Amino acid sequence: MKRKYYLLLILTLLAVLLSACRIAGSDRWTAIKKEKEIVVGLDDTFVPMGFRDKKDKIIGFDVDLAKAVFKEYGIKVKFQPIDWTLKETELKNESIDLIWNGYTVNKERAEKVAFSQPYMKNEQVLVTLKKNNIRSFAGMKGKLLGAQNGASALDDMAKQPEVLTNIIKNKQPELYDSFNDAFIDLNNNRIDGLIIDNVYARYIIAKQKNRADYRITTGGFKPADFAVGMRKTDKTLKKKVNQAFDKLYKEGKMQQISKKWFGKDEISKQPEN
Repeated sequence: MKRKYYLLLILTLLAVLLSACRIAGSDRWTAIKKEKEIVVGLDDTFVPMGFRDKKDKIIGFDVDLAKAVFKEYGIKVKFQPIDWTLKETELKNESIDLIWNGYTVNKERAEKVAFSQPYMKNEQVLVTLKKNNIRSFAGMKGKLLGAQNGASALDDMAKQPEVLTNIIKNKQPELYDSFNDAFIDLNNNRIDGLIIDNVYARYIIAKQKNRADYRITTGGFKPADFAVGMRKTDKTLKKKVNQAFDKLYKEGKMQQISKKWFGKDEISKQPEN
């Protein structure tokens, strides 16, 4: 009798675990449609892509774009702030369904995730204070450079060490959890320059009272694409995101969102799916 009881208990527990847990390695689209919710992981300090306003609400270009994409399917988007250095781990562990926050496409990341089609061009720029008279990447020789931990700029620096890594002080940048902290140190002369995404640099500088004090230098690294990151098993999800991009682009809605946040159309032309 006891044996039957324990066997029944074990089978019940297994059934509960199987029903509660997502099946690893599966295409999640059917479950997402059923739940009518998808979880987007983001760095909530990355203006203007995804950040908190004065009321602590998460807003931004990527936030508006994600909402527009999943509105096409009647799905609510939940925005989950994450440690940006662990973004691929969060995705693999299914804590989130998408990485969508100025996520740069590169070879290293493509080994871990699947990408949507690109929706915007971006490049890494050097931000300095004009008073320091740094007019090129080469001007950072022997000086302190700041960068965000986990940012794609670090990949660019590793692939082309001659551009910055080999010439900056300590042969490595000072790493920050957020660009906001890095800007504070730049303004207080604790670092001499900051390698940063162009979209962030131009947006945040435009909001500064001392915006005329900054210099943005381009040309050190090649431009790259922003895209949405997802698990490689989520083939249907990838197809749905791309199809929505195509539709929103044709309708001019992607361009409208871009003009809201950047004042102009920065959207990459979308291929038909």
